[in-house]
Amino acid sequence: MTSLPLVIRPERPGDADSIERLHARAFGPGRFARTAYRLREGTLPLGDLCFTALVGTYLVGSVRVAPAEAGGPLLVLGPLTVDPSFGQRGIGGSLMRASLDAARAGGHGVVVLVGDAPYYRRFGFTPVPPGRVLPPGPVDPARFLWLELRPGASETVSGTVRPVRSLAILGGETRG
Repeated sequence: MTSLPLVIRPERPGDADSIERLHARAFGPGRFARTAYRLREGTLPLGDLCFTALVGTYLVGSVRVAPAEAGGPLLVLGPLTVDPSFGQRGIGGSLMRASLDAARAGGHGVVVLVGDAPYYRRFGFTPVPPGRVLPPGPVDPARFLWLELRPGASETVSGTVRPVRSLAILGGETRG
């Protein structure tokens, strides 16, 4: 049996339905009630920071990043999703590195997420200092994490995170 190679590539507009099915399989219908979802509710992902993972033609992973603000601009990473049948193969890590590298190259300063600290620590994420940047709903403080992509950028953000509701470009098409 041959093993197909993993391909990490920028998300394309035609990926949206496959990504939504992947999110439904991985997180179920309760995902819409979580604070992590509210961090990016009503906004479109930034196409140049979103990536997918494919094995052959099968979409097995996705990472999305949306614009937000908290006294200054920041990014919200999530969801990072890998098909459960393809777990433990480094796909999530590959998606994270692609997205974070693109965010750094784009000059972005800070990214926040709600997630498992032991997993995200390897990418440099740490808990947000208490009271500094607040999620828009209840979150275990140990799971509300941030990463400074540019030295000093964390000094420009404070307050409650709010999604930025504006046009985003995904795969060369303006969506909104």
